[in-house]
Amino acid sequence: MEDYLCEAISQACSNCHLDGGCCFEARPPLSQERIDILIKNGVAESAVEFAGYKRLRLKQDGFCVLFLDGKCSIHSIKPETCVAGPFTFDIKDNVLQIFLKRENICPMVRFLKANRKAYDGLFETSVEKIMHLIKNTPASEMAEILKIEEPDTDLVAEIPLSD
Repeated sequence: MEDYLCEAISQACSNCHLDGGCCFEARPPLSQERIDILIKNGVAESAVEFAGYKRLRLKQDGFCVLFLDGKCSIHSIKPETCVAGPFTFDIKDNVLQIFLKRENICPMVRFLKANRKAYDGLFETSVEKIMHLIKNTPASEMAEILKIEEPDTDLVAEIPLSD
């Protein structure tokens, strides 16, 4: 994605973080590869927990353990689903379903809908990151991840998964 689009999306994201946004009660799933990247970059192993799947812990206040001073402290290496932002996923009958959160959940959606280039760029990046997560997560953990309900979303794409 082009630098100016990344900057615009980051700005939309940081404005939302003033209210907590998606970092509140967030438990993003982690592949072992992502855990290794986080630890290599100074994140404590204690930031990760296993509760059906590997994920980041929450602090006592309900925010992600890596949410500090109103922003993500690991923005450049954050988990795949955090990169995907307002795009989320499910898998049904070997088809990857991509959903977009509604504006009442994620204010960035308004920006994305108004800027097709930003939407397409983030969509492409999101699908890439989600596919990476799926391929690098044990099936038993992915089954637990897929149990997580994502309210207020709209289906925007279906992508057949190869075996």
